[in-house]
Amino acid sequence: MATALAVAGAAAGEPIPIAPGESLQSAIASAEPGDVLRLERGRHQGPIVLDKPLTLVGDEGAVLLGSGHGSVISITVPGVTVKGLTIRGSGIDVPAMDSAILVARTAPGAKIFNNRLEGNLFGVYLHGAGNSVVKNNVIVGRSDLRISEAGNGVSIWNAPGAKVIGNDFRLGRDGIFVNTSKENEFRDNRFSGLRFAIHYMYTHDSKITGNRSRGNHVGWALMYSDRLEVRDNLSEGDRDHGLLMNYVNDSVVTGNVVRSSENKCLFIYNAHRNRIAHNWFEGCLIGIHFTAGSEQNQVFGNAFVNNQTQVKYVGSRIVEWSYQGLGNYWSDNAAFDLNGDGISDRPYRPNDIVDDILWRYPQAKLLLNSPAMDVLRYAQSRLPALYPGGVLDTAPLMRPPDMRAGS
Repeated sequence: MATALAVAGAAAGEPIPIAPGESLQSAIASAEPGDVLRLERGRHQGPIVLDKPLTLVGDEGAVLLGSGHGSVISITVPGVTVKGLTIRGSGIDVPAMDSAILVARTAPGAKIFNNRLEGNLFGVYLHGAGNSVVKNNVIVGRSDLRISEAGNGVSIWNAPGAKVIGNDFRLGRDGIFVNTSKENEFRDNRFSGLRFAIHYMYTHDSKITGNRSRGNHVGWALMYSDRLEVRDNLSEGDRDHGLLMNYVNDSVVTGNVVRSSENKCLFIYNAHRNRIAHNWFEGCLIGIHFTAGSEQNQVFGNAFVNNQTQVKYVGSRIVEWSYQGLGNYWSDNAAFDLNGDGISDRPYRPNDIVDDILWRYPQAKLLLNSPAMDVLRYAQSRLPALYPGGVLDTAPLMRPPDMRAGS
């Protein structure tokens, strides 16, 4: 009764206050479309279903608690906004998509702003809810589950036009996972303590810009997707790869910084017709690992700085890594520039015949310091025809490109 009176007594256009202990679902039932329900400071009990176009807003210190089963908030209609709440207590059923906020395909255009989602299986699940926006939230997943059992900060399935902007992701499986979608934008988010910061599957015509990944297994894992724009992102200290491109085609990767990966700055696998330009790859075990017949990629204007191995490429073809007279900067290239044009006077090959042998036959590492390897390198220096297929930069830069190396 108290809740019904609160709803009925609210002035037109004024937020309807909901005190801790009142039935939030009853307030939803009594509200009119377009109403604003304001949860006062304290603990409120869920789960709830938002089946009207309402705004649910929390005062500072307002907490909405689930029952430990299912989703805490389920949104089933368009025009819903949820903001300013701390939300805890979803279930842990992955197939059921148990989430802090589950947005159904019948509810496009949802707005999820300025919330703190703690310890839920999934933070926000946009299940077909196109044109929704998830912005300026803190999403902290679970650390008590195995990665295969944990959920993602934001999961997106078939939600064209959805945007994820300015959020802080920590713990769980992937920060953002998107599958079978298009025209999505992920911008200015921060990620730590995850498997993949951003994970793309079968998603096209989308943008990843201005994001920061630190201390994850992989920064940007892009798979089976076309026409992506990956621009001005930072991956620092990610364990396996900063950037992974697996069956990614016709995309632009530019202005990104990858530093201090324990494995590879960039791994390119069967990816074609991409432009990889003006990026900074520094301090990784391998700068770029390039494999599986990836063809027609433009690689130029990048900086390869102090990677243990600048490029790993195993193949019989010569692959040119310069474009219209502009190559890449290689920190280990002891070159001269007698005419002062900023381009090395001779081409650069990041790998030689010994590298090729070691990659093809790893046991040959036992002979790495033997006279046999010295003879191979000497013979190659005298007979350039002995060079294996591989990367050739015919216009290597004498100085790094003029770009900020992250922040």
